[in-house]
Order: sequence, then C-alpha cells, then structure tokens
Amino acid sequence: MGGAIGQDLPGDAQPGGQRSGVPSLGAGLAPEECQPCIPQQRAYVPSATPETIVFLKNLNWRYATKKMDPTKAVPAELVEQIVEAVRLAPTSSGLQPFELFVITNPDIRAQIEPVAWGQKQITEGSHLLVFAAWDTYTAERIDEVLNLMAEHRGGLTPMLEGYYAKLKTAYVDREAEVNYAHAARQAYIALGFAMAAAAELKVDSTPMEGFHPAAVDKILGLEEKGLRSVVLLPLGYRADEGDWLAPMAKVRKAKADMVTELD
Repeated sequence: MGGAIGQDLPGDAQPGGQRSGVPSLGAGLAPEECQPCIPQQRAYVPSATPETIVFLKNLNWRYATKKMDPTKAVPAELVEQIVEAVRLAPTSSGLQPFELFVITNPDIRAQIEPVAWGQKQITEGSHLLVFAAWDTYTAERIDEVLNLMAEHRGGLTPMLEGYYAKLKTAYVDREAEVNYAHAARQAYIALGFAMAAAAELKVDSTPMEGFHPAAVDKILGLEEKGLRSVVLLPLGYRADEGDWLAPMAKVRKAKADMVTELD
C-alpha cells in the first residue's frame, strides 16, 4: 500500500463542467447545522431525492484530471471543507491513524513532482494533499484516542477502557508492517471522502499512488514523525485545453457485472 503501484487512476473521465460562485458542502443548511462538532439526529434520507441525484451527477463530473490550470487556485474556504470531510471520515475504532499534509509551498511541491513520475498536477494544481499513515500502533497512540473519547463522552468508563485495552493487546505487539497496512487502509477511506467532497464543490482532484514513498517521506520529514506516505491528492481546476482524458467518456462496469445482491 502506498507504493508506486501505478500513476493516477486512468479510467476516470468525463467532459468538463462549469463552475459558478463558491459552492459549499453546507449549502441549504442553517448555519448551526454546518457546525462539525455538534451532535445531530441522523435523519433517514430516501433514495433518488434531488440532493442524491446532484451528488451522483457530481461524481460523474469528476475524473482524474491530467492537466490543471496553474492560474486558477482553489479558494481557501473550499479546501477547508475538503479537509473537514477528511477529518470526519470514519476509521476503525475511531483511531484516525494518519495525518494529512496540505501543501501549497511551491518549492516543496517541486521537490515531490520528480519523485512522483513527473506528474504535473502536483505543481500545476494549487494544493497537494498527502495522506500519511502511522508507521505502527503504540500504546501511547491508542491512549491518546482513548483520552479524546473520554473527554467528549463523559469521562472514562469501564466499557471504554476495556475496549481500548483490547485494541492495545491486539495491535501493539503485531509486526509494524501489518499495523502500517491497517492504518493505510483507514487513510484510503478518508481519501474517498476527500474526492467526493471535492466533486461536490466542483474542485478537480487526481488521486496518485505513482510515487516513491521513501523519497516523499524524506522530503516531508515523515520518518521522525512516525509516519509513512500513502497516497497523494492534488487539488485544482482542469485546464481548458491539453487534457487528453477530459473529452473521453467515463467507463465503469455495469452494475450487474460488479454488484451481487443477496435477498
């Protein structure tokens, strides 16, 4: 995981769409409903509502952009919403065993591009997100999550302490590579949230596994932080010309060929 498995995902394509104004993930909601840390009732949302139809249209709009317009920067407020989607993504046992690096520094992005197979979206986009997973699980890291849970859920309880004690028993003595692979899978969940959020906001993105992790780790000083790079996600806006993939149809398997329903 996180190795140079391939470049960006070449099967994604859809003609470009128009952007108007600054979209928001909270569009149509009252301001208090957009606050991320306020518990809310989870209401049932039926399928095929106007909102879900728009969501699917936006997923069809997105593709792995091959050429971004270096003159167009993603507004900070949109990047913040994408980052918030990453923060809200679910992870196993709520551990969130990864960190997100949001890189706008042109010199750092210029260092990363050549160790990522020269993919220009890294420097032509305005932002580069780097998902970096924990290199292993430790008792200290798990205890930090336990204490955070206790802080927001009324203190330590026998159930809470018992659950995370079992996690430490299961995880801490495992091989570091096994733990890193598990942590990296959690980062991929958040990557999916980031791409979906970007599509909702009409921000282009290009997921990339095609890079040399050790080189990126060195550039960002990840080893001393106990982290390893997993996947890259440049953000920007598609160029009007020069993107060979933009005019091509989006190709996906038919539902019948990939979905098995067991009633």
